[in-house]
Amino acid sequence: MEYTALSNGVKMPVLGYGVYQVSPAECERCVRDALTAGYRSLDTAQSYFNEEQVGAAMANSGVPRQEIFLTTKVWVEHYGYEAARASVLESMRRLRTDYLDLVLLHQPFSDYYGAWRALEDLYQEGKLRAIGVSNFYPDRLVDLASFARIRPMVNQVEIHPYHQQTEALGWMKKYGVQPEAWAPFGEGRGGLFTDPVLTGIGKRYGKSAAQVMLRWHLQRGVVVIPKSTHIERMQENLNVFDFSLTGEEMAAIGALDKKQSAFFSHQDPNMVEWFVKMVEARSTRRGTGTET
Repeated sequence: MEYTALSNGVKMPVLGYGVYQVSPAECERCVRDALTAGYRSLDTAQSYFNEEQVGAAMANSGVPRQEIFLTTKVWVEHYGYEAARASVLESMRRLRTDYLDLVLLHQPFSDYYGAWRALEDLYQEGKLRAIGVSNFYPDRLVDLASFARIRPMVNQVEIHPYHQQTEALGWMKKYGVQPEAWAPFGEGRGGLFTDPVLTGIGKRYGKSAAQVMLRWHLQRGVVVIPKSTHIERMQENLNVFDFSLTGEEMAAIGALDKKQSAFFSHQDPNMVEWFVKMVEARSTRRGTGTET
């Protein structure tokens, strides 16, 4: 495994295992498989509803806690200082750990400044080794980096060959923020796994299009957290450190950029309203005792 040093000196694996959309029923098994395959970075979130399963898998894996770089994310309904602080401590309980390697604010909405102050305090208390954000566009990232007590160390955003975020990466570099890609394969949307440029490059090295995409991310300095529920694919995703793409190949992949999200825009007011309604609905369920 290779590592990158965050702005505070903490070393983070450049390739980890993400559990987004891994159901609670299969999450523990998947995380155990990932650790067996050699992953030492795990990425979960409060909104994935599988923190307890990740914690159980870690506890039963035989891998020492200090060898695992563990990330979780604070969801919007827990924003504001007190709620965010309490939610992080609850995540630690669910994950069976007395510290977290990285905690991110999951979305750039609501009182993220209050939530950020909670992360700053937990970081200074030694409960968090690093703090950051997710889905923060350059304007909000620069705002937070400029006025917060502690700058974000990581920004996890959508990055893949069809949405390369070149401008956003430039702003992250300027402010010392490590970029991390969620959906590094774009979930295969638009035919990414069969794109002739990616498959053609892969044939030269005996690699799959997925492996080529991961290598492309790594050579751009982007941390990746691919998800799979199959141990064979987990192993394949780790096998990307034995080849390098040429400048010509990197340029060919660069030409694939469509410069638009394969999912949605956080700057679309309709999408903001969707997030608001989601938070309201979950708050209602919690108030009636129906939310797990």
